[in-house]
Amino acid sequence: MSEHHSIAVAGGTGTVGTHVARIAHERGHEVRILARSTGADLHAGSGIDLAGIDTVIDVSGAFAVSAGRSIEWFETVSRNLLAAERVAGVRHHVALSIVGAARAPHGYYAGKAAQERAVAGGPVPWTVLRAAQFFEFASANALRLGPLTLMPAMRSQPVAAASVAARLVEIAERGPAGDAPDFAGPREERMADLVRRLGAVRGGASRVIEFPMPGGFGRAIRDGSILPGPDAQLDAITFDEWLASGAHSEA
Repeated sequence: MSEHHSIAVAGGTGTVGTHVARIAHERGHEVRILARSTGADLHAGSGIDLAGIDTVIDVSGAFAVSAGRSIEWFETVSRNLLAAERVAGVRHHVALSIVGAARAPHGYYAGKAAQERAVAGGPVPWTVLRAAQFFEFASANALRLGPLTLMPAMRSQPVAAASVAARLVEIAERGPAGDAPDFAGPREERMADLVRRLGAVRGGASRVIEFPMPGGFGRAIRDGSILPGPDAQLDAITFDEWLASGAHSEA
């Protein structure tokens, strides 16, 4: 067992954050949740209590689609967290980003790329983990039109959110490392196929139509820009195993 850490989880009530908090607690660490429900407004910079905290894991997310709004949100949240960390003497800032965000800086991804730059240029020793899309978000980008489900054509190597959370806790335990290896699932998948399989298991299957999204982001998610690099660390859990585990019912 590694030494005891006091870990604050920014966005600790979200899809990944809930797993991070649980796993960190199970591994014997003191856990503090930074979220609106606990009085912390990360964007406004209020209620960010880091007294006694030595590591912050930022898994917060923006409800923004446009590049401008996403950049503003992630830059502001990162700036607020890093300033509070510097005052409190936090020794390690861990940020979760997306594989290929800097190679596909469009829409939401533009904000994640901005977050990476803010953290790397900030005053607190850091690690950035770039993870692939989550199994849990298989249908997040789907557009439902009556009996049809439209899904952008996307090449991805998705991974379970719980596996990403476990990797983040491991990084927190090991200390600052700068850019961590990409983290992804065991195999490349077409997101439309995942939506079909998820729908079949949930009993709400409809006809899924894959379409090429226009523009630079559409090209980036089709051409392999968001696939992990050759040095990536790959999780062992496949999408079918994740489905079989029943984890999809929690997503």
